[in-house]
Amino acid sequence: MITLTPIAAVAASHVEHLLDLAFGTDRHQRTAYRLREGVEALPELSLAALEDGKLIGSIQCWPIQLTGDDGESTPLILVGPVAVAPGRQRAGVGRMLMEAALAKADAAGREPMMLIGDASYYERFFDFSSRHTGGWAVPGTVERDRLLARLRPGQAVPGHGRLGPRVAALVPGDD
Repeated sequence: MITLTPIAAVAASHVEHLLDLAFGTDRHQRTAYRLREGVEALPELSLAALEDGKLIGSIQCWPIQLTGDDGESTPLILVGPVAVAPGRQRAGVGRMLMEAALAKADAAGREPMMLIGDASYYERFFDFSSRHTGGWAVPGTVERDRLLARLRPGQAVPGHGRLGPRVAALVPGDD
């Protein structure tokens, strides 16, 4: 049986090993890593999937921001990486992790969420779309149709701006 637990309950070295297996050891060069540089994952939204005590999947969520052309910052949450052990891929583990993290974010009324991923999959199952992200700049390269956002009813994001790590001192209301 698969159980979900806070990722903080799992040794960081085990998570890093899983990420290496799922994405390769060169994964740190990807744009998503640059978006979250210097910030810690959100512990309440970052989860591990365990089966018989063994780590088989993980999801991490990160505080980032979209800085508009006017200098105003909009807080966002970057979802990912969603990693599943190679022998367990296509068994629903990633989907389970994603559903749990999104449910926690929705229940807490969290910020709009974004990710870099397969548009057809993430739009079909989780309502992420590229319709809001066409004017967003990122620190690195990205296929535009893979830059996706998910907004709950009543949420809005600027159509233009630059994505980057959320620096606490720049976020209104954070002390």
